[in-house]
Amino acid sequence: MAGTTVAEVTAELAALEDPKARAVNERHGDDHGVNLGKLRAIAKRLKTQQDLAVRLWETDDTAARLLAVLICRPKAFGRHELDAMLREARAPKVHDWLVNYVVKKNPHSEELRVAWLADSDPVVASAGWALTTERVAKNPDGLDLAGLLDVVEAEMKDAPQRLQWAMNHCLAQIGIEHDGLRTRAVGIGERLEVLKDYPTSPGCTSPFAPVWIAEMVRRKDAAKTA
Repeated sequence: MAGTTVAEVTAELAALEDPKARAVNERHGDDHGVNLGKLRAIAKRLKTQQDLAVRLWETDDTAARLLAVLICRPKAFGRHELDAMLREARAPKVHDWLVNYVVKKNPHSEELRVAWLADSDPVVASAGWALTTERVAKNPDGLDLAGLLDVVEAEMKDAPQRLQWAMNHCLAQIGIEHDGLRTRAVGIGERLEVLKDYPTSPGCTSPFAPVWIAEMVRRKDAAKTA
């Protein structure tokens, strides 16, 4: 599909616009009406096209940017490019996909994690916490886990929603992965009560950290004895 133009792709995305899908997406802050399964199908057909991805990102259209994230070459971006892209990512889904599908695979991810974690913009800081959560789970060496818990304990209760969610995920991940800090992580969650009353669908695990930690540890223990 090399040679596909931005106009062709945006026209295809526009044709997939579904008012019902837009209504659902807008409840989560995402201003587009394209079914994500159909969007992924387009990405599968287009395959990796870095130049097209860059041009789609420049449209500032949410669906086009989601597609750009799926067809880009994550390692092709420089640190400053990714920093600018994150700050431009208005829609939560674009923000999340950019962090998870691009930044995590980029050689500058650790530099960006440190910089974003200290950023005064809570949405940017939430990306730093998301990258930190990844390290807690996969590469914790060198992280000050106790220090992270200190920050969570002091700041999570009053943090803006996006940042609060990211900090809560990190709190839970520390409790799940690190036995020696589990009691403290659970205690912080119990004291702060962040997301304690969050509505959870049947069969899903509550995002309330003490419940989340207990369930994930139970599953890990069950897997060991299976």
